Amino acid sequence: MRPVTPVGIAAQEVGLVLDGLDAGLPVDDDVLARLRRAHALLAGLDPYVAASTSPESAQLAELARTTAGHRWGEHPPGAAQLEPEMVSGHVEAALMQLLVRLSGARRVLEIGTFTGYAALAVAEALPADGVVVTCEADPRAAAVARDAFARSDDGDRIELLEGPALASLEQFGEPFDLVFVDADKEGYSAYLDLLLERGLLADGALVAVDNTLMQGVAYGAPPRSEREAEQGRVIAAFNERVASDPSLVQVVLPVRDGLTLLQRRADG
Repeated sequence: MRPVTPVGIAAQEVGLVLDGLDAGLPVDDDVLARLRRAHALLAGLDPYVAASTSPESAQLAELARTTAGHRWGEHPPGAAQLEPEMVSGHVEAALMQLLVRLSGARRVLEIGTFTGYAALAVAEALPADGVVVTCEADPRAAAVARDAFARSDDGDRIELLEGPALASLEQFGEPFDLVFVDADKEGYSAYLDLLLERGLLADGALVAVDNTLMQGVAYGAPPRSEREAEQGRVIAAFNERVASDPSLVQVVLPVRDGLTLLQRRADG
């Protein structure tokens, strides 16, 4: 079957160019036209998706600007390097808001707050009696998030727990309707296991897991660093663990860097 998605069409065009180069064909106008088409398909995708998605609120836009302009400085020994690109972003947050509304979620858990963009977006979509419990291990990120929540009309729906997420999960007793996991990739399997084993998922609860494409490295794209290679291996192993679990149903969405939605089977 012919490719019909923008990424699939772009991959076909680049593949034809590579085939021609491998065969020793010259770089002529046809080759350049294929490369330009592939570039247009790929470069235009994210901006078009963002422009066609419901706009973010003023407070989310302000937090996005704060995150982009923040200077983290040197990270402490053992702490992760914080980068503005770690923010969930407009499109993914809009999807999370839609999931909140569609599911009727009232209790939401977030593992990995960063500067609080996703937590604040979810809080905007919650009913009046809803709550977001969000866990952040890095005090530098937690400080930025806490300030954003304090300045928001929706901040009173957010409970920020600072410290290792696994320790926080051990303390929870009441289940959650929706869980968003966007933390250290090495901890993904442990987080999911604890959610399932401790009964922290309400009936029909949905779990959304971020970065499950890991910039393409998870499915074989060449990594740009050893750290990226290691994270790609970790995410690939997590994806395989989820896909091979007969008690779960899941789908991987190519939103931003990949978002996996999963649920426990009703008969699981």
